[in-house]
Amino acid sequence: MTLAHKPGSIVGTPFFKAPTDYPDSPLSKALQQPVLLGLFLPIQAGGWTNSTLPRSTDWRFDYNRDLTLKAEELGFDLVFALSQWLPKGGYGGVFNGQALDSFVSVAAMAAITKKIMLISTMHVLYGPWHPLHLAKFGATLDHISGGRWGINVVTGHRAVEHEMFGWNRIEHDRRYELAAEFVEVLQRLWQDDENFSFSGESSWKLNGGFVTPKPNYGRPILVNATGSDAGIAFAGRYSDIVFVTSPAGSDIASALEALPAHTKKVKDAALGVGRTVRTLLNPLVISRPTEKEAWAVADEIVAHADSRTPKGFQTFNSDAQAWKGREGRDDPYAKVGGNIYLIGTPEQIVDQFVKLKDAGIDGLQLSFFDFKPDLEFFGENILPLMKQAGLRNA
Repeated sequence: MTLAHKPGSIVGTPFFKAPTDYPDSPLSKALQQPVLLGLFLPIQAGGWTNSTLPRSTDWRFDYNRDLTLKAEELGFDLVFALSQWLPKGGYGGVFNGQALDSFVSVAAMAAITKKIMLISTMHVLYGPWHPLHLAKFGATLDHISGGRWGINVVTGHRAVEHEMFGWNRIEHDRRYELAAEFVEVLQRLWQDDENFSFSGESSWKLNGGFVTPKPNYGRPILVNATGSDAGIAFAGRYSDIVFVTSPAGSDIASALEALPAHTKKVKDAALGVGRTVRTLLNPLVISRPTEKEAWAVADEIVAHADSRTPKGFQTFNSDAQAWKGREGRDDPYAKVGGNIYLIGTPEQIVDQFVKLKDAGIDGLQLSFFDFKPDLEFFGENILPLMKQAGLRNA
């Protein structure tokens, strides 16, 4: 069987089986929660905050393994981490480039965890990746994890990363067309019972490919992070979970103003092809017993902002569209990190979670400044209030 694509089009057929088609899949069980709860692992130096204020946060595997096991103990639904390819020195300052690979490090946790879903961020267009490789690796991890592993599909937005692999950066929307080919071929390899051939617009070809064993629940979990029209169209056709950003500022008020229309747009893209998706947002949480203490911590973080990397993750030339609405905003607390920041008492944090849910957010992929103690504080002080508020099942 051969699959061909028309030039310049994102094609897609929603007939492929997804984990949500199986009531006993780990994803289906997690979606019974009123709000998905995830942890955004800090497998890169500096975590998510460009500050020199001392903290325990560490990029090494043992630290992130411990975070994952603690998150699982607390009942979190999923973890994942970023993927980046950077030259020597990284973004500079605390973001010095030391980082584990997301695919390998998150996948390595499949054998030491039991319930939590594990999502590996992967640039599917970079370098030597062939869908036959990833289909086999993914099916293997699906069996090791019992259907808990998945892919956060990213196409790359920094010119330096494409150039590292010997390319010029592929045009933004074209990247999603190529990623659509890649994901459709993955799904055919995961679900077809016969050998499968492919001839499309990508540099790789497939002649009589076959993968066994087949995944437990149709295919591994698929996630993508996006804010552009092309990315949202891709998400509607292929993703189970869409990692969205606030199209406005990092403060909660700006986010709540912009998110309802944005999340509706994302969900409508899926409904238009007969599917449903869940949205996931990344707040960085700073919480203490009193509001004064919480804001004092935030002030300390900002006071120690690392001037060696003034733009942080935006240091290199990027054509990402998800953050465009945030340009030119003068908000010093944006330096604490995360797509949005939530600062306050446990009660105030949970109130903000409720408002985010009302704005169309289906899941919270949390990050912290000092991960280990902040995650402990979250489990002891915030999670019980989330259950009382109906955000998490008891």
